[in-house]
Amino acid sequence: MPRPIARVLTLLELLQLGGIRTVTELADRLGVDERTVRRYVNHLLDLDVPVESVRGRHGGYRLAPGYRMPPLMLSDDEALAVLLGLLAGRRAGLMTATGAASETAAAKIRRVLPERLRLTLDAVLGSLAFTTPPGETAVPDSTVLLPIADAVNHHRPISIRYTAADGRRSERTLHPHGLVAHSGRWYVTAADLTSGQDRTFRLDRITGVRALPGSFEPPAGLDPAERVLTGFATAPYQHEVTLRIQGTPEHIRTRLPAGVAIVEELTCPHGADPQTERWFRVELRVNRLDWLPAVLASLDRPFVIERPDELRGLVEALAERLTESARRSPPHE
Repeated sequence: MPRPIARVLTLLELLQLGGIRTVTELADRLGVDERTVRRYVNHLLDLDVPVESVRGRHGGYRLAPGYRMPPLMLSDDEALAVLLGLLAGRRAGLMTATGAASETAAAKIRRVLPERLRLTLDAVLGSLAFTTPPGETAVPDSTVLLPIADAVNHHRPISIRYTAADGRRSERTLHPHGLVAHSGRWYVTAADLTSGQDRTFRLDRITGVRALPGSFEPPAGLDPAERVLTGFATAPYQHEVTLRIQGTPEHIRTRLPAGVAIVEELTCPHGADPQTERWFRVELRVNRLDWLPAVLASLDRPFVIERPDELRGLVEALAERLTESARRSPPHE
């Protein structure tokens, strides 16, 4: 899209935000001089966009009351952002169970785009590759997601019908605190009045939501995303692992993310340099230990295994295999 046309559309977007915009403000936002702003306003008037000029010390331009911008007047960057967002959302499991919705929305956008822009975007989408394949997703129905989101926003209690992992069904009364999308699934964190505990529920296992009268006050400082990740890291598994790793939280998280492990900094020993000798306690629960030795090796940082002893043997076995491979000579041809 030619730059003048893109700037005219940007001017329209700014005016659409409402209120009076001074010529100086518009010139600064568009990166042009005030004379050019007036020329862009004339372009909008030629398109029958009702731009009003307001005189006086606080004067400028505004849109006539009641005017709404025609749909899908998108710049190249905006159209690409929308279509890429739909594609990424579908791959990440962030769409609702009406799975065709993202595809039909993208199709509607493409139909009304100019041919040049449509062909350009098709070329981008057709050549785009993802480094990781889409994982298993379990998306919620919009009839579940939307009323829960409304209840979270307005602090209203709800009643849900829920099917647990073992197939047991129940009806529960919740004070929902927040929605969290993680690894292709949606969760709601809530105070479960039925059990008297704070719980996390998967939205794809909820089959009905009913708003209840009244309201509640959510706990101060609550972080729903942190609660979900902590729940994953502390869930019961076959092995409980405790490590001490020297490094930084950021480096440790590259191999042991928040949904897998809990990382806590240890007190720096007396006389040690806190900048170079920071140690962290890392706790995780896993069903298998065989993948951990390679992860610890890839961290390339000093570590100590506190438990379980079985992990020590696996690390030693990996070290022996690596040593043997490093000493092996290539075959003679």
